[in-house]
Amino acid sequence: MVLKIQKDHQRFRQIVKGKIRKDLRKFLTRGELIGKEGKHLVSIPVHGVDIPHFRYGDNNDQGVGQGDGKPGQQVGDGDGNSGMGGTESGQHILEVDVSLDELADILGEELQLPRIKPKGRHSITTIKDRYSSIRQTGPESLRHFKRTFRKALRRMIMSGAYDPKNPAIVFERTDKLYRSWKPVKKPDSNAVIVYMMDVSGSMGFEQKELVRLEAFWIDAWLRRNYDGIDSRYIVHDVRAAEVDRETFFHLREDGGTKISSAFKCCRELLDKHYNPEEWNVYLFHFSDGDNSSESDSRECCKILSEVLLPQANQFGYCQVASAYGSGHFINVLREHLNEEENMVTSRVNTKDDIYDSIKEFFAKGR
Repeated sequence: MVLKIQKDHQRFRQIVKGKIRKDLRKFLTRGELIGKEGKHLVSIPVHGVDIPHFRYGDNNDQGVGQGDGKPGQQVGDGDGNSGMGGTESGQHILEVDVSLDELADILGEELQLPRIKPKGRHSITTIKDRYSSIRQTGPESLRHFKRTFRKALRRMIMSGAYDPKNPAIVFERTDKLYRSWKPVKKPDSNAVIVYMMDVSGSMGFEQKELVRLEAFWIDAWLRRNYDGIDSRYIVHDVRAAEVDRETFFHLREDGGTKISSAFKCCRELLDKHYNPEEWNVYLFHFSDGDNSSESDSRECCKILSEVLLPQANQFGYCQVASAYGSGHFINVLREHLNEEENMVTSRVNTKDDIYDSIKEFFAKGR
């Protein structure tokens, strides 16, 4: 019975995954998913998945609403009052808890994203203890009960001391076996994600909502590919500063925009905390494309080409649509850094564009 229940549960999970995969583009745009994010699970509303239940009644329920009906008969009394309230249940929406790993796998399968291959030193090696052998001495807390029991039983049977009518097993010192451990080198692929965003006056609530959704799915995919992830957040107008996640998505300033300030802040952060020989580095910048001057845009390209791009697995620039931004910066990047293989640019004008933007960012498996 347990095995059948497990099979039914696995089949149900496959049905749920199929529903999510079918409507993935819609799920990518649902901001409430982020609010429902737990430590390891996301609660997703799934339409069209019925929980099995019994239905009682006979086969005489015919007609229109209540009672008999005829072809062409009007439903209701014609004045907007349809009589008494119905007695049948409506269509329900089932909320299903899905792990972030499962969600990332579905995202990768549907977008046909290749698994990421870490660059440079592919991993950081850590030493962990693994209980992989048995020895005859050790603390009682590590005693292997099954092996000790079998050894004592075998000894008593061979010596004739075992009585099937009184099957008591007496352990001797030589019977006791203990779990033993040895240090094992385990590779831990680590990565740092640095999110940078323009928070000047031209970046309003709608633009920040696009950034928040895009960053959620970027985070989900990268965490599926690495054992350890550090996420750092930088905001800027004409000046840049590192902030926490909550501030990153809600801060708004009234000043102008100087994008190079964010790249300089990012450079200082990497130099201080993240050796590119030991960390896989991902940089993402979000803006409406507005910058203070052409000279600052050239300064940005210089910092990227000489400092940030050589250290990074990938730099992604996501430009969101704004009625107040010029939208010119993406053209500057494409003109001056188009040959850089680890730079990817994308435009996100509406939530529907997030699907294609994520695919553009990770299509190369960097």
